[in-house]
Amino acid sequence: MNLGNKIIYQIYPKSFQDTNGDGIGDLQGVIRRLDYIKELGADYLWLTPFLRSPQYDNGYDVADYRSIDPRYGTMEDFEELVEEAGKRGMYLMMDMVFNHCSTGHEWFQKALAGDPYYRDFFIIRKGKDGGLPPTNWVSKFGGSAWGYLPGTDEYYLHLFHVSQADLNWENPHVRRACCDIVNFWMEKGVRGFRFDVINLISKPDVYEDDLAGDGHRFYTDGPRIHQFLHELNRGSFGRDDEVITVGEMASSNLENSIRYTNPQSEELSMIFDFHHLKVDYPSGNKWEVQPFRFRDLKHNLFEWQQEMEKGGGWQSLFWYNHDQPRIVSRIGDDGKYRVESAKMLATALHGLRGTPCIYQGEEIGMTNAGFRDISQYRDIETLNVYNEMKLKGKTDGEIYRSLGCKSRDNSRTPMQWDGTENAGFTDGTPWIEVNPNCAFINTLDREDPDSIFQHYKKLIALRKELPVISQGDVTPLLEDDEKILAYRRSLNGEELYVICNFFGGETVLPDGILPDSWKLLLDNYPGEAWDGRSLRPYEAVMVIS
Repeated sequence: MNLGNKIIYQIYPKSFQDTNGDGIGDLQGVIRRLDYIKELGADYLWLTPFLRSPQYDNGYDVADYRSIDPRYGTMEDFEELVEEAGKRGMYLMMDMVFNHCSTGHEWFQKALAGDPYYRDFFIIRKGKDGGLPPTNWVSKFGGSAWGYLPGTDEYYLHLFHVSQADLNWENPHVRRACCDIVNFWMEKGVRGFRFDVINLISKPDVYEDDLAGDGHRFYTDGPRIHQFLHELNRGSFGRDDEVITVGEMASSNLENSIRYTNPQSEELSMIFDFHHLKVDYPSGNKWEVQPFRFRDLKHNLFEWQQEMEKGGGWQSLFWYNHDQPRIVSRIGDDGKYRVESAKMLATALHGLRGTPCIYQGEEIGMTNAGFRDISQYRDIETLNVYNEMKLKGKTDGEIYRSLGCKSRDNSRTPMQWDGTENAGFTDGTPWIEVNPNCAFINTLDREDPDSIFQHYKKLIALRKELPVISQGDVTPLLEDDEKILAYRRSLNGEELYVICNFFGGETVLPDGILPDSWKLLLDNYPGEAWDGRSLRPYEAVMVIS
């Protein structure tokens, strides 16, 4: 399978399309909008979790891996979705959360009741003297990573929310159960799987305090991670060449990421890495606001592109997802140059080596929400951070500036289908507020040849048409330039150049970058043809020779 000419479209079902007026998107809503996604050119639809869940972490706390949460519909709705997508040449990609499950899951409830078989499904340890947790590890959502088991001297590990108990992958019964779950959904017609924080499943042999950090170095890319992924591959999806898989890799390194995705390893098809999205984290602090570091962004993108190519690994290309703020607000310009910068960012990414993943609303240039009161936020991580900032004495201005730039809720506001009050998302009260700029940012302009949507369509069509994009190698250009990101793709004597101005002022293109003869394929400025000498604000061009 040529992964390079495939396109993944990510759907956050809760915010995509509501059809029953309860303010929550549902599976029937996805069915309603399949023709829209097909029009864009996607091949796979990645849906974030819609399985039965108490929804403490919006579905990433799974209480039943084999049943649809009633909020989203029924198994019959899901089967209809698979069938209707298939009629349009598209396939479903499910989000599997195997590092942890909900404490409401039958497995954990049986463990709480003392069943020794299910106790070993989880990581349970005695606390330290004095009623302290087993280690000083910190949860990704703040506070201790250990949850106390009432009436005992024991704790269970939860790297995320206290309601998300980590599974014990050292137990072969856990591994077998996960294989069985994947096989269950493959039998339903699913042909893609995205595995949530999958590189955290292998924990250390000894649990000890981290005297230099929060504990993540002890379980990131753990000691038996490759064994576990190979076993999952061989026991489920790896037996069908038509199934593609994506692993979300939290803080993984290049060496492991290559191994995860090199076909000889028989682990995964591709990975999500986040190094290029940490270029606005001062000293690694996600919640501090700082302009993005352009040189670091270029370095990260090109280092991973070149090293993954050398090692035979494969990446999914993305600017953001349900866990990241909207990219046009983050490193583009969501004001004067929203259209130009959204197209530029798309061009920069879609010319690279890998499999592009488009997050709902990205293709129309949706922006951050701009919420100004904590009552407008829903994300559990954001609410925890708000409380922590309050305790540290931060002012409301400082807090809301941070949340407005960094909260995961920025990407979770409802899809903006039209300019009505609720953006065509629901007839009821939406579970989270609609961005009021839906009045002028929505899908209704997509027939305009100069729309962001049409630009995405052109980029997708070029990837499917030109082997140099889907299969060519990558050579960085102008690596020291402070405004321009540029690279060359090469295959069988054909060369494609992508040149992007990442800033709001004009800039001159250095001499000698382009060959003497070239043809313009794409420009994000309509009208006058590009002169080959300079770039307007946020201008991006794609040329071939």
